[in-house]
Amino acid sequence: MLKAERHRVILNEVAIHNRILLTDISEVLNVSVDTVRRDVTQLDAEKKLQKVHGGAVALGYVNNTGEHDKVYALNEKGQIAKKALGLLENGNVIIIHGGTTCLELARMIPSNISLTCFTLSLPVAVELCKKPKLEVIMIGGTMAKESQIASGGSAIHDLMNIKVDYSFIGTGYVDVNFGLTEFDYESVQVKRAVVNASKTPVLLTISEKLNSRNRYKTCELSDIDVMITELDPSDEKLREFKDSGIKIY
Repeated sequence: MLKAERHRVILNEVAIHNRILLTDISEVLNVSVDTVRRDVTQLDAEKKLQKVHGGAVALGYVNNTGEHDKVYALNEKGQIAKKALGLLENGNVIIIHGGTTCLELARMIPSNISLTCFTLSLPVAVELCKKPKLEVIMIGGTMAKESQIASGGSAIHDLMNIKVDYSFIGTGYVDVNFGLTEFDYESVQVKRAVVNASKTPVLLTISEKLNSRNRYKTCELSDIDVMITELDPSDEKLREFKDSGIKIY
């Protein structure tokens, strides 16, 4: 495979999943990890992604209080966020996890609605604090420098002691048979706690992540009550998910 084609695949995978591992991409491309590392180094120098230990992250995912124009599929994520707003009512207690789609939801919450909002994400907390009628509660822990999302035992312990109306989470990968997965085991533990802390867990995901999977399972698809994508609920791509019993918006 030519270098230009490898770069296209790498940038596409980073854009869709926000973060990738060199080892995963080497398998996809059928080249050595050293080759992928050199490609990622070059793409980092060209400011097309950010190289991190063992992988790369999308520019729109890094310190995502800014660089809004670099967020992949921003229009689609805005459509998802608008659908999610339809679930909310005055007085709800919710959790918004983190990531670019959750951040869009935080940005779009109207200023005249009263909610109690838990979050593990600094960017999400900043946006929520701009809304005068929201009570914002930050769940702390070890802060990931790229995503600015808290993780670790402290965050999981706090989540075990609450039960909210809705939790909103994103995912790196979702498959109708294998459920929600990530490549980061620590992230999986926290997301699982977010799901368990909610009466109604809601998955926010662009359709490009459908029918993909990775190493570590966050939860079964059946543990999610609602899945929101940018697609019309009648879209054929969603048929298997709808048949599984999950509500599709």
